[in-house]
Amino acid sequence: MNKKLIKKLGLGALFLSLVLVLSGCAKIDYAAMKPPTGFGYGTIYQIFGHPLQNLMLWVSEKMGGANGAGWGIALVSFVVRLLLLPLMLRQSSKSTKQQEKMKVLQPQMTLVQNAVKTPGISQDQSMKLNALTMQIYKENNMSMMGGIGCLPLLLQMPIMMGIYQAVIYSKDLFQASFFGINLGNPSMLVTIIATGLYVIQGFMMTIGLPADQKKMMQMSMIMSPMMTFFISVSAPAALALYFLVGGIIIIIQQLIVTFIITPKVKKDVDRELQDSPMKEVVTPEIIADILQTSAQPAGATAGATGAANGTTPARNAVESSEVAEKNRSRNAGKQNRHDDEK
Repeated sequence: MNKKLIKKLGLGALFLSLVLVLSGCAKIDYAAMKPPTGFGYGTIYQIFGHPLQNLMLWVSEKMGGANGAGWGIALVSFVVRLLLLPLMLRQSSKSTKQQEKMKVLQPQMTLVQNAVKTPGISQDQSMKLNALTMQIYKENNMSMMGGIGCLPLLLQMPIMMGIYQAVIYSKDLFQASFFGINLGNPSMLVTIIATGLYVIQGFMMTIGLPADQKKMMQMSMIMSPMMTFFISVSAPAALALYFLVGGIIIIIQQLIVTFIITPKVKKDVDRELQDSPMKEVVTPEIIADILQTSAQPAGATAGATGAANGTTPARNAVESSEVAEKNRSRNAGKQNRHDDEK
């Protein structure tokens, strides 16, 4: 399975889930909301939201002043995202390593992908070709998930929801202001700044990549800023402030990934491949052998063989019909001569 596709799906699921949660609250009177109870949303509040809320209020009290609550939200958000940073960097390292190895395996993957598109291919042949893809991963000790684990996503989602809950279920935080910005109402200024940070991070992801890979990443470059904008523009400014702080952390993360982790991983993979080259699992001969054999009847096998030799099943059928007609005509002539001799 394509690594970038899985990554997009994972990010999409993360942001979609958050959108679904927040969209249901966007038109609600936040000031009148009470802390949730019960399993699920209430559990997240008990484990994440309420402790984060107490921590924000404590920081706010220590900071003091009109902006104390805002600093409490910003500092707690910064610390939480900073604690997640090593995990995110580790995942980026694993993902980059897998990506570098996949470049070596790409010719084999391309052979299989092109073979699957062969006209007239049977279901049995398609299954055998798909099995080759899994064999490529298995023989080379590669992950079908592209080096992307679920832990970062599983951790980020409840923490993001917890910070959201911490703010909207505390009047002291919800009604506070931060440099003149009411944290309980949407703020276009904070939204634009937060969105801009994710736009910058998206462009940083493409530094040093070839043009074809940049094109493949366009969707992820657009998706993250768009989701940040649409969530922040309809939610309290306190949540947009969390995204703003998160944007600062993610830019730091991307700087480390682009200029430190990626060059190091590339060198490590080059040395590793010199000592233990990737195994060649798929060859043109193996592909040709699969395309020339099938679990279908003999006629279908002949068609597949013809396709491998440069002909098509339809053409083989026409040629077979012409040969059969000639044979019938020849046999009819012999029968007529035999009747005349009698």
